[in-house]
Amino acid sequence: MTDPLHKDLLALAQEAARRAGALLRDGRPADLAVAATKSSPIDVVTEMDIAAEKLITGLIAERRPDDGILGEEGAATEGTSGVRWVVDPLDGTVNYLYGLPTWSVSVAAEQDGETVVGVVAAPMRGETFHAVLGGGAWATGAWDGERRLACRPAPPLDQALVSTGFNYVAEVRAHQAEVAQRLIPLLRDIRRGGSAAVDLCDLAAGRLDGYYERGLHPWDLAAGDLIAREAGALTGGRPGERPSGDLAVAGTPGVFEPLQRLLEDFGAWHD
Repeated sequence: MTDPLHKDLLALAQEAARRAGALLRDGRPADLAVAATKSSPIDVVTEMDIAAEKLITGLIAERRPDDGILGEEGAATEGTSGVRWVVDPLDGTVNYLYGLPTWSVSVAAEQDGETVVGVVAAPMRGETFHAVLGGGAWATGAWDGERRLACRPAPPLDQALVSTGFNYVAEVRAHQAEVAQRLIPLLRDIRRGGSAAVDLCDLAAGRLDGYYERGLHPWDLAAGDLIAREAGALTGGRPGERPSGDLAVAGTPGVFEPLQRLLEDFGAWHD
């Protein structure tokens, strides 16, 4: 039986993601422009990232004023309830800026430091993914009702479809390209979607066999990592470690460990 608190957190996360997704989908101005940059001139923030985060954090503060919040665009509240929300209001900003459909809203809730609820809404795909710790992973989309998610059966590594992403700092990107160049001959192929949250949900939905990326932040990972794990995926960082900014790896059982070993051998976690 779902913990009543977790049920309430899920309902709030779903509402926040739905409302922010609608704002981003329906409110995107025709002349959308870059509002700021972060790690480099190509690591961009738009006015819509900021508006979506304000919508989400405002809703959470109204409903659960004692909770903490960590948001990509600057929201940071300690909270006193033991619950912290980890929010990426627009994961895949460059895709959104160019009018590409692979972007998402990611909302996760932690209880005492453990992620217990995750919701990822991908409005242009008409899909929303969610999970509660111990309750499986689920999605709604162009089918009736909710669909329970499960990873694909693991193929041999040379038949695995693996997704990744690239950092916006030039030196890091160059190293990531070298790692990808060494990996490609050992896999079926590599994809680069542009939204870490969507990649992790696609792994959960059986659309990928594996995923890895360096340089992610907690808001990139929190919801998608839980959804992937609840669908049967394994996730981690460097061997024996949890996913982190150094390295995040996810995969179906049977793909995860050999992929993780290759990434360690190739030094995917450093320049």
